[in-house]
Amino acid sequence: MLELFNSPLGPIVLTATGAVLLLVMALIAILTSGRTDPMQKFFEQAKLDKTGVVADITQLRRKGGREFKSLEKYARFLEPENAKELSDAQQKMIRAGYLSKTAVRDFAALQFILAVTGMVGSVLLVFVIAPDSFESPILKGITLVAPMVVGYFGPRRWLEQRIEARKAEIISGFPDALDMMLICVEAGQSLDQSIRRVSKEINFAYPALSEELTAVGEQVKAGRERSEVLRDMAKRCDVTDITSFVTVMIQAATYGTSITDALRVFAAEMRDKRIMRAEEKANILPTKMTLGTMMFTVPPLLIILIGPSVVGIMSDLNGGIPMPGN
Repeated sequence: MLELFNSPLGPIVLTATGAVLLLVMALIAILTSGRTDPMQKFFEQAKLDKTGVVADITQLRRKGGREFKSLEKYARFLEPENAKELSDAQQKMIRAGYLSKTAVRDFAALQFILAVTGMVGSVLLVFVIAPDSFESPILKGITLVAPMVVGYFGPRRWLEQRIEARKAEIISGFPDALDMMLICVEAGQSLDQSIRRVSKEINFAYPALSEELTAVGEQVKAGRERSEVLRDMAKRCDVTDITSFVTVMIQAATYGTSITDALRVFAAEMRDKRIMRAEEKANILPTKMTLGTMMFTVPPLLIILIGPSVVGIMSDLNGGIPMPGN
């Protein structure tokens, strides 16, 4: 046995043994953790639904999400046991556009698979494929650890970028959606009908905003209160403009003011705000171009202006060798 660990395959055997032990310990922890009482699970789900985070959005517009049934047995290992942490994780996945009930579990499984794959690949690369290329202990350690870290934290970074991209798309398309909604309301349609119509019209240009408006229209059509549905949309989008719109609509319905007037004023404000964002980007652009201008304009200019003088000085220092062309 000692000869096996001292052989070139020793690190691989040691790593495989450690992985097997960790897997056995995880399975033992899952099997001995006990089953949750069905009534306790019911009360936890009811409490989770009251928070509005896991709303009926997942039931009304789940886009045929493919659920991995084989991961159900590892749900306690892949999903947070704390209700608040699970609620926050589900809300984060919903903001990224993943509406399946098992999105948190699938994402955690993806992180685990990528991390293990990176670890196995790095071990094979360092000890089997190219062992002579990693003689330095520092390089060997970085090569072994980096793929595992990237495999685990890479999906998190990608999820955050997807959330930000979805928010930017909603912010960009919201003024146009408000203008179309105002036209529909002034034409005689109700607010609910205008929301459903606008969601169909902007589906091609702004699919994320179309999904949110479609969810609002379907939930109101199913019998939920409009104020609750709008609040849920504001929580899912996490955009200041959407939150302000929801507040205006709820106040207009509460105090009995004209929804048309409220929409007209708010739509004009959103148009002005979009113009201000465009002007802000235009004002920042010269500052960003300064570095590029200095890098790609100043060096060639210096070469053109100072180059002949440098060549002349060097020719004088070398004994007065005449310059080409003289």
